[in-house]
Amino acid sequence: MESNLVVYNTLTRKKELFEPLNPPFVGMYVCGPTVYSDVHLGNCRTFISFDLMYRYLLHLGYKVRYVRNITDAGHLEGDRDEGDDKFSKKARLEKLEPMEIVQKYTIGFHDVMRLFNTLPPSVEPTATGHIAEQIEMVKEIIENGYAYESNGTIYFDVEKYSKEYNYTALTNRNIEELLANTRDLGGQDDKKGRLDFALWIKAKPEHIMRWPSPWGWGFPGWHIECSAMSSKYLGSTFDIHGGGMDLAATHHTNEIAQSQACHHSEPARYWLHTNMLTVNGTRMSKSAGNGFLPGELFTGSHPLLTRGYSPMTVRFFMLQAHYRSTLDFSNEALEASEKGFKRLMNACALLNKLKASEVTDVDINSIRTRCYEAMNDDFNSPVVIAELFEAARIINSINDGKSSVNAEGLESLKSLMNDFVFNVLGLKEETAETDDIGKLVGFIINLRLEARANKDYATSDRIRNGLQELGIQLKDSKEGTSWSKI
Repeated sequence: MESNLVVYNTLTRKKELFEPLNPPFVGMYVCGPTVYSDVHLGNCRTFISFDLMYRYLLHLGYKVRYVRNITDAGHLEGDRDEGDDKFSKKARLEKLEPMEIVQKYTIGFHDVMRLFNTLPPSVEPTATGHIAEQIEMVKEIIENGYAYESNGTIYFDVEKYSKEYNYTALTNRNIEELLANTRDLGGQDDKKGRLDFALWIKAKPEHIMRWPSPWGWGFPGWHIECSAMSSKYLGSTFDIHGGGMDLAATHHTNEIAQSQACHHSEPARYWLHTNMLTVNGTRMSKSAGNGFLPGELFTGSHPLLTRGYSPMTVRFFMLQAHYRSTLDFSNEALEASEKGFKRLMNACALLNKLKASEVTDVDINSIRTRCYEAMNDDFNSPVVIAELFEAARIINSINDGKSSVNAEGLESLKSLMNDFVFNVLGLKEETAETDDIGKLVGFIINLRLEARANKDYATSDRIRNGLQELGIQLKDSKEGTSWSKI
């Protein structure tokens, strides 16, 4: 199977023709969420971007096995080899079992992904469900001479690996510079080298999530889970590995090292990374106070938002920027996207009412060609959207009697909009009722926040209990207030 699809490969730092290992089959692995809290918008952007890629590959006729993991173990504070386990810490705060935390936030993640109309992956493996595979991989790496045990913890020997492979191939960074910038951290005395990282970590007595291994009771390091699960479901070498650009320097670099040390081959041929989010030009983060959750974006309950925006408006907004570009959130940009999304949906609705004439004086095929050219150029969704706006202009022109289209042209126009608006971009019609409910709940949440700020807790509780009786549950967290239907 041949296509003209070109993708930007982080590994080679250039655009390359996409040539699957075993066409028409494509293997794609994307690092999924760590389910100890609500999924944040940066994750959502990554998953919406790869949903676009998944949809387009399917549209081209590829048979795609899309694997996106759930990280539910082995994640320490700061993603280092020491510190508190994020799940255990959250479990203590909420007085729950760690796996209750996992279940709660996995369900929440799936709910958000459904709202954004993302297709479910082919396989969604969990780290805790693949402990045996991770242990076997660690054993293999030790046998190959690239890892060592120190006080019950297994470390990857970066210096030994670097003598045979390029450890920083993905980021093109200088390893001496990395060493110089490595801070002294707890547990360094157990390591041979400052860049060495844990494959398997010895569990302290108070550590809840632990499993038996040849080296005693412990839990997997953060990086080994993705190497083990990607190779299990896609083979030791597969086509596409994706994730946010923040994962490239450490997580993906270590994934490559582990996989080469185990299988003597690079895990993926094409590495694709999404860029970061900003708010009014400043990087989005919890510490800066400008990070908001999807629920807050839908309701407008965050102080930086003037009102809420529907899930499809947000998806459309994200697709208006190329996945490798920085995406800046602002009320003005979201409002413009809302207008653009409604304009596109109105054109699609109008299309079904158009009647064919005898002649055609519009060129639909050239728009379709340009849409394919844009998607084949590293999934350039902003250009596709611009072309679809041109198609919307033609639809309105035909409706106004200023242009005409014959039966064949009308079918071509319907096919174009169906293929690219709904199938590739993954947009869908939203009922006004659903949109209005979100805005209404957002308004009520803001009234409750005002009551709490004025220490009027009786009114705050009355609002919360009243919404509960109507089937709407509020959830307060340090990031803000979100809502869901019961």
